[in-house]
Amino acid sequence: MTIVVFLGSLLAAMALGIPIAYALLLCGVALMWHLHLFDAQILAQNLIEGANSFTLLAVPFFLLAGEIMNVGGLSQRIVNFALALVGHIRGGLGYVTIIAACVLSALSGSAVADAAALTALLLPTMVRAGHDRARSAGLIAACGVIGPVIPPSIGFVIFGVAANVSITRLFLAGIVPGILLGLALWITWWWLGRKEQMQSAPRKSLAEVWQALRESTWALVLPLIILFGLRFGVFTPTEAAVVAAVYALVVATVVYREMRWSQVLDVFIGAAKTTAVIMFLVAAALVSAWLITVAQIPQQVVSLLQPFIGSPTLLMLVIMLLVMAVGTAMDMTPTILILTPVLMPVIKAAGIDPVYFGVLFIINNSIGLITPPVGTVLNTVAGVGRIKMDEVTRGMLPFMWAEFAMMFLMVFFPSLVTVPAKWFIS
Repeated sequence: MTIVVFLGSLLAAMALGIPIAYALLLCGVALMWHLHLFDAQILAQNLIEGANSFTLLAVPFFLLAGEIMNVGGLSQRIVNFALALVGHIRGGLGYVTIIAACVLSALSGSAVADAAALTALLLPTMVRAGHDRARSAGLIAACGVIGPVIPPSIGFVIFGVAANVSITRLFLAGIVPGILLGLALWITWWWLGRKEQMQSAPRKSLAEVWQALRESTWALVLPLIILFGLRFGVFTPTEAAVVAAVYALVVATVVYREMRWSQVLDVFIGAAKTTAVIMFLVAAALVSAWLITVAQIPQQVVSLLQPFIGSPTLLMLVIMLLVMAVGTAMDMTPTILILTPVLMPVIKAAGIDPVYFGVLFIINNSIGLITPPVGTVLNTVAGVGRIKMDEVTRGMLPFMWAEFAMMFLMVFFPSLVTVPAKWFIS
C-alpha cells in the first residue's frame, strides 16, 4: 500500500502539471499522512538539509564553468581544432561533432550546455555542407548524452550524494564508457552517411592544424588538470569544480579575452538560475528519500525483485528497462533522486558493484534526455537550431538506438566498465 501511495501521489501531481520539485514535496506530504507522521517542521528541516551538502557545491561551479566556456571562446576553439583535424574526411563534420562533444563533456558535465553550444557552432555549417538537417540535429542531440557520462559530471555528483558512493570513483569509471558511446555514434554516422551527397572541407595543412592546436591548448588542458587532480587525490570533486570555474574565467577574460568583464555578471546570474532549479529539485527529492526509507519502500522493492537477485545480469537488465521507461516521462535529475534510494538496497543485495551500477544508471538517464516526449536536450537543439521538434526526433532515433545498444552491451559485458575503471582508480 505504501508503494501505491508513493507512486500514486507522485504521478497524480505530475499529471496535473505541477512542477517536479513541488510534486515531490506533495508526494512526501502524502507519505507522511499515510504513515501518521505529518509534521510541517520535519518537512522543512529535511528540505533544508537536502541542499545542505558540501559535495553538492560542485553543481553550481561546474555549471558556471560551462557557461564561461561557451561565452569565453573555449568551446569555439575546441570545435576549430576538431575541424582542422578531421573536417576534410567524408562526413567529417559529423566526426567533428562527436570529438567536440567528448572534449566539451570533459569540461562542463552538462548535456544541455554542450548540446546548445554544438548546435549554435556546428548545425548551420553541417546544413551548408549538404548534410540532412534533421539527421545533423539528431546527431548533435545524441552527442549531448555524452556530457553527463565523461567526467566531470553533474549527474555523477547527484547520484554519488544520493547513493553515498565515491564521486571520484564514479568520475574515473565514466571515462571509457563515455568514449564507447562516442564510438557508437561514430559508427552510426558513418553507416548512415555512406550514400549521402555532401561537401568535404579542404584538408588543412600541418601548419594550420598546429595553429588550431595552439589556440585550443588552454581549453584542452583543463580536462587533464581535473582528471590528474582527481586520480592522484590533489583535490576532491567539489574542489575540481572550483578549479574548473576559476580556470575557465581566467582563460576567457585574460588569455582569450573574448569575455568582457561586463558580461561576467550575466554569466554568473545564468549559472545561478540553473543551479537554483537543480538544488530545489535535490532538496525536495531528499525529503521523499527520507520518507521512502522510513516507509521501508526499498525493502518492499527488494522483495518484489527477489526472483532476479540471484542473477545480477538479469537484474540489471530489468532495472535498465525500468529506467528507460521512466526516462521517457521524467527529466534526469528527478529520476536519479527518486530511484536511487529505492534501487540501491536491491543493488547491494545482489552484490553488484555500486560504481558499475552508477555508471550504467547515469548513461540510461542521460539517454533519457533525448527520448520523446520530454527530451530536454531535444527541446534545446530544436530551440537553438530553430528546427521542428519532430524533425530532430526523426534524425535522432538511429543514434539513440545505437547508444542504447552500447549500454546493453555493458550490461551483458560488465568488464567494459569495470576493467577500465580499475586502470584509472587503482
